[in-house]
Amino acid sequence: MFDDNTATTPATWREIDARSRVLGFDMPSEAGTGAMLRLLTATKAGGRFLELGTGTGLATAWLLDGMAPDASLVSIDTDMGVQAVARAVLAGDPRVTFVIEDGLDYVRAQRPASFDLIFADAWPGKYEGLDETLALLGPGGLYVVDDMSPQPNWPPGHQPRIDALVTRLKSHPDLATVALDWASGLIIAARRP
Repeated sequence: MFDDNTATTPATWREIDARSRVLGFDMPSEAGTGAMLRLLTATKAGGRFLELGTGTGLATAWLLDGMAPDASLVSIDTDMGVQAVARAVLAGDPRVTFVIEDGLDYVRAQRPASFDLIFADAWPGKYEGLDETLALLGPGGLYVVDDMSPQPNWPPGHQPRIDALVTRLKSHPDLATVALDWASGLIIAARRP
């Protein structure tokens, strides 16, 4: 009841979830993460959003579900095979643009302060190119990362990367940051005006 975020999942999420299971995709964003992303995008009417790591589009469905009609989302991945699920289910939504490209290459080609929310769900923008990614946030922009709590699919020796990321985000002078024991473990940072 109180903590059941699956009760209001978008219909597109349910379809993507079913297709992801058939595909054997084992890196899904949790419903709790999605519910938080929906809430955060809903606070940014007309916002411009960036998702680094489409995967099969589970988080993408939640982002779109919270977005205003005049908002836009760019979702980046390097794996056409998994992103094809998101494209098949969500490509009819004119607010989303899917890109197959290295996340850091995309980040480096963007103007500073050009996004209102960045969900970094891949190594680029999270463990690689963090400063360049954070530079894309406009004033009041939000940076969101998940999988901060131990996960069964973490590679060996991953905890030090998590610790370094948490330290960098919490000590960043231009960010107000909160770490949440929510879903897979979230950090949400806001660029100070």
